[in-house]
Parts: sequence; C-alpha cells; structure tokens
Amino acid sequence: MRIVLSTIPPQAAQTLASRLIDERVAACVNILPGVRSVYRWNGAVDCADEVLLVMKTSDEQCAQLIAFLESEHPYDVPEIVTLDVLSCNAAYAAWVSAETSPVQSD
Repeated sequence: MRIVLSTIPPQAAQTLASRLIDERVAACVNILPGVRSVYRWNGAVDCADEVLLVMKTSDEQCAQLIAFLESEHPYDVPEIVTLDVLSCNAAYAAWVSAETSPVQSD
C-alpha cells in the first residue's frame, strides 16, 4: 500500500478527489484543510492557502495515480510525494487493494 500527498487549491480538491475515486486509482482521499504553504516560485517567495490531499492507493495503482495527478492537477508543478506503508491492518490493506482494482465485467 502507498500513501500519496499533494497540496491543491481548496476549490479544486473535492472534484479531483472524486475523480481519483471514480478512476479507482485511490481507495480513499482525505482532504485536510488549513494548509498555508510558503515557497519560492519564479525567483520570488510566495505563499498560498491550500488543502492537503492524503490519498491511499495500492502498489499496483500508484504509478497510475501519479500520472493522473501530473495530468489533472491545476498546478504547473504539483507536489506529489509518495510514502511506502510499512505496516497496516490487514483488513484495511485488503480494502484498499479491492477498491483500486479494475472492476470486473461479467
């Protein structure tokens, strides 16, 4: 299992999170409000109010999730940080795996 972090403008968070779930590249997306980012961009120090997306995905879908973010994120250079999950309860890991697996048609 993997955790992927990305900051995003608040007004874009719900739509992007829903699309990640619809595309089955994330099993769950937490939207954490109240992030104030300070950074250097184009040679100047800037700041922005953002939210943090905490996305849970399977190892198998991680590359697809990253590709989706690179394509659909509103920033020119989005923050995409991937963390390996060293330990997780088995039932939750199984749920993440199931929710990020392609739907089988009969």
